Amino acid sequence: MDILLKPIVTEKMTTQGEDLNRYGFRVAKKANKIQIKKAVEEMYDVTVASVNTMHYGGKRKSRNTRSGVTIGKTASYKKAIITLAEGDTIDFYSNI
Repeated sequence: MDILLKPIVTEKMTTQGEDLNRYGFRVAKKANKIQIKKAVEEMYDVTVASVNTMHYGGKRKSRNTRSGVTIGKTASYKKAIITLAEGDTIDFYSNI
């Protein structure tokens, strides 16, 4: 569980899961595609066809408060899009 941090469950990723058999995960920044593939295959018992990764850098945010302008930064993270083999699916809602 050190590799896969959490699944990305958004409207866009849900439609890609239904139509294109793709699923998204937030992963550790140091994880490579081979480690991500092995982690998904072991955790969900599926066959992974391909792995695409992308880095998101943190953005600077500022807001006005009574005491002046507060400046901060959002967290940076790494995201992986997993394409599964034909016939395999992942059900994130089965444990609810």
